[in-house]
Amino acid sequence: MLLIKLATKSLLNRKASALLTLFTIAISVMLLMSIERVRVDAKSSFSNTISGTDLIVGARTGDIQLLLSSVFRIGHANNGVSWKSYQYISEQRGVKWAIPMSLGDSHKGLAVLGTNKDYFEHYRFAKKQPLSFLQGHEFNHLFEVVLGAEVANTLGYQLGDEVVIAHGMGNTSFHNHDDNPFKVVGILKPTGTPVDKTLHIPLAAIDAIHGSHAHQHEPAQADANDHDHDHDHDHDHDHDQHDDVDLVGTPKQITAFLLGFDSPLYTLQVRRNINQYKDEALLAIMPGVTLRELWEMLSIVEKILLLFSIVVVLISLLGMLTSLLSSLNQRRRELAILRSVGARPWHIFTLISVESLLITGLGCIVGTALFYTLMLLGADYLQSHAGISLNIALLSSYELMLLAAIMVAGFIVGLIPATRAYFYSLADGMSIKI
Repeated sequence: MLLIKLATKSLLNRKASALLTLFTIAISVMLLMSIERVRVDAKSSFSNTISGTDLIVGARTGDIQLLLSSVFRIGHANNGVSWKSYQYISEQRGVKWAIPMSLGDSHKGLAVLGTNKDYFEHYRFAKKQPLSFLQGHEFNHLFEVVLGAEVANTLGYQLGDEVVIAHGMGNTSFHNHDDNPFKVVGILKPTGTPVDKTLHIPLAAIDAIHGSHAHQHEPAQADANDHDHDHDHDHDHDHDQHDDVDLVGTPKQITAFLLGFDSPLYTLQVRRNINQYKDEALLAIMPGVTLRELWEMLSIVEKILLLFSIVVVLISLLGMLTSLLSSLNQRRRELAILRSVGARPWHIFTLISVESLLITGLGCIVGTALFYTLMLLGADYLQSHAGISLNIALLSSYELMLLAAIMVAGFIVGLIPATRAYFYSLADGMSIKI
């Protein structure tokens, strides 16, 4: 206890250098803990980019390709799913809800998604968080559009503005549907997911804006299931029907669709049936599993983050070592006085070791406090801008192990100046020659 008191008083006597060293360690601990927590929660949030959805169904392709095209709006689906197949599968036993998705159009390079009202009710992100509106409401008329948060912020759209949809993806389009502008009726709250960069319109509006193309007015094929009359509807701004059926229509095909089940027991059974579906080559994927597979392909990012945080900690410990070594010469009088009043060389060794341990321990405590402060302040920002849902909970066993490792490393680093002081005090009890 006496040595701890002496170490504390010695540090207080060198407040400037001690505080600087402590602050350096605290910052490194905060960075290490923050990077580790963000790394773990980023993986969890990425796996929950779309949550609460049991299956994604599309034309037969690769699992990751289907996920990228339907959820991340990256790439293009080579084929679509016939409306007949969508209706048949969505009516299977155990299916609680189905959300059709039609992609292929854009607005200033941003994806346009044709869907139904169930999208706003059942689509989930992060830890099964529902979509919510910052302003306005879901579409109730044919030529209405709901904007993702980033679309509204980037392009400066407000409720009531008119938006012109372009045929095809990309920033440059050779065909704009100027004759059918859409009125902005809703703006979604930020989610940090591809939803933020998407414009949502009624599924029936996809056929309506393409109505001028001859192939859209040809008689439906046999898979249209006797719904030809829906293609003869005249869709205009005076369309006052609020019924979801009118907003869905009967398109020839869609890009993909999402399925939710009453019970998880139905998921594997229906997935097997879809993958063996004889009328059409379809693929059903479980989004959570496929997202984890995609993350594994990006695991190099995790390794880089971990390496970066370890380097930061090592630099701070080297800073402490430099500080303690440089202070030995300045403390010649202090150590000599201790030797003159009976302190043995091992007392000197222990004193220096305890000092390094105190600085490291206090640095860990302050760093942890800074870590939680940073997490509380940055949680909302990371959720809305990066889609990372932070779990602000007690330190995990792995994080406690990291802190313990830092304490051990700090103690080991402190042994270097302690050993140096020990041998100098053996050579000359009254002075230390550096």
